[in-house]
Amino acid sequence: MPDLGEKIKRLSMELTRIASIVGTTGEIRAAGYIYEYLKKVNYFVQNPGNLQLKDLKNDPLNRKYIMAFLEGKKTSPNTILLLGHIDTVGVDDYGDLKEYATEPEILKSMLSKKSFDEEIKSDLKSDNWIFSRGIFDMKTGVASQMVMLEEFSKHLEKLRGNLVFIGVPDEEGNSSGMLSAVQDLAELTKQKGWEFIAAIDTDYMTGQYAGDEKKYVYVGTVGKLLPCFYVYGKETHVGEAFSGLDANLLASELIKEIDLNYDLCDVAGGEATLPPISLHQRDLKAEYSVQTVNAVNLYFNFATHKSQPDEVLEKLKQKAIRAFDNTIKRLNENYKKYCELSGIPFKKLPWQSKVLTFEELYKNVKDEAGNEFEGKFEALIDELLKKGADDREFSLRVVQEVHKHYSDKNPMIIIYFAPPFYPHIFVEGESPREAKLLSAVEEAVEEARAKSKYDIVIKKFYPYISDLSYCGISRNEESIKKLVNNMPAWPKKYSLPVEAIQQINMPVLNIGPYGRDAHKLTERLSQSYSFDTMPFILEKTIERLLN
Repeated sequence: MPDLGEKIKRLSMELTRIASIVGTTGEIRAAGYIYEYLKKVNYFVQNPGNLQLKDLKNDPLNRKYIMAFLEGKKTSPNTILLLGHIDTVGVDDYGDLKEYATEPEILKSMLSKKSFDEEIKSDLKSDNWIFSRGIFDMKTGVASQMVMLEEFSKHLEKLRGNLVFIGVPDEEGNSSGMLSAVQDLAELTKQKGWEFIAAIDTDYMTGQYAGDEKKYVYVGTVGKLLPCFYVYGKETHVGEAFSGLDANLLASELIKEIDLNYDLCDVAGGEATLPPISLHQRDLKAEYSVQTVNAVNLYFNFATHKSQPDEVLEKLKQKAIRAFDNTIKRLNENYKKYCELSGIPFKKLPWQSKVLTFEELYKNVKDEAGNEFEGKFEALIDELLKKGADDREFSLRVVQEVHKHYSDKNPMIIIYFAPPFYPHIFVEGESPREAKLLSAVEEAVEEARAKSKYDIVIKKFYPYISDLSYCGISRNEESIKKLVNNMPAWPKKYSLPVEAIQQINMPVLNIGPYGRDAHKLTERLSQSYSFDTMPFILEKTIERLLN
């Protein structure tokens, strides 16, 4: 194929100028632009049914996504999915330059008048770097896929199989674009008798540490769970502090056990996830008083490489038990010393460690209250849905309500999951499809190394949460059941099209453009690599997979 760099650059700039901030009508404009561009491609002029502007399912904003597919001359069910997101994060971080955030030429000049560190100042002076919201995450990636689709449409004799492209909105939000698309992709495989052998994303790629000049290609992707804890203590008057169990104290011990704890890193293929980190901690006391806090809510970002929801639940249950035990031990030690200082008799405090999953709590309450509780539970769900509560707040309210009906009012910790859930995909090379993907990308990268100056490294897991996660999900029924039964928001407030995802299950790959500072006002793209080597690797990988 001819040099595609300039074509990708031109298209990247045009896409970037469309401000497609997540949750706005800009996403609809971006989808319309891509559709109109591909509509003029000769292949789609001749095969208009192979290009579709599709509605997102049940979307209050009436957003669209693009699906386009090429059918190779060499008939085969083998099909590659190219996917990219057309939305960006917001632009408020640009401050007084907000109006120029999606105008690359103007923005660079304006940023040059601001004060930054030496690296950014150097990049602002360099012709190599393009600054703008979305140029890096991920308009350049989408442009490269559009150009690949256009170019391969001219050489269908090269394809033994099919190439499907989807450009989806809402990746920076709730992935409703991808979750809508996977249902249509599952239907497409039924209609056509196709089988997806790989998904290729072109989301952004950057250095892993300061001064890192390596370029990365990722086979597989990280997953994410949002484990939550409802910590229920025992309230008391502050003048009788040892008569209660401070929920804040118990919650702080829980954070100590989990937050950035390296033994909760999920290790697979020689690579480790970041350990879990807290995203939220809040006591649930509504007003000031001298009563101690009796309930706290907290949740963590938990990244996965191989652990399934049931395994994560068990790991965290053990951590919660340990935190509870440590809290009781510390309380008794401090109370004993206080008694000695005060000259009063010491009696061991009555607290016992108790940790339940939401599934266990619900079963206990239902066993106590019978079918009558089912009606109350459904009424609560309907009430919360009418109020339009946030997914996390909705989940907490459900847990609180179920706990309210539990006869055991002793201190306890209840573990549950809140949305969102992103499955991980670990490409081990054990199946023929996985082996073929690994071989194709290794050969393409080796060829790129030989013709370029770059140190290109293949890694196992794309480290950033992305729509790639919805290209596959565990077929282990017990694992999915544990997720569903311990996610109070499922299915009325949140769910995933599990069967559709299982139907299209495929290994995944990310071949991204190189840049720096995604989601920052200094977001920028390196033209070298992004417009030459990256498209080359993408092209050669597709050729090898469908040859």
